[in-house]
Amino acid sequence: QVQLVESGGGLVQSGGSLRLSCAASGLTARRYSMAWFRQAPGKEREFVGTISRSTGSTYYADSVKGRFPISGDNAKNTVYLQMNSLKPEDTAVYYCAAGSYWTLTRGAADSWGQGTQVTVSS
Repeated sequence: QVQLVESGGGLVQSGGSLRLSCAASGLTARRYSMAWFRQAPGKEREFVGTISRSTGSTYYADSVKGRFPISGDNAKNTVYLQMNSLKPEDTAVYYCAAGSYWTLTRGAADSWGQGTQVTVSS
């Protein structure tokens, strides 16, 4: 059974940075990719970006491209979301997910983390 645990959320001022981590257990198959999603109050959950565990390829939503690079450490089964130049509209609960690469870009995942709150003050 796959378990995903996010950490690193918090309160940050506009223009600041945060790094989120997602530690996966029970995820041994390299075919799985990992992704980040977010859900702001009153809005639907949206795709942020994904990384292939086998190739390291990444794919991002336009809203975060260039600001939120994703990296991974397969030895630690951990993926990171480095959030730079944060804006108040980035305020949301951020979720880690695991699944197939292109399925994740369409919003579907095999496993989800519990989420971590990120709040950006203006």
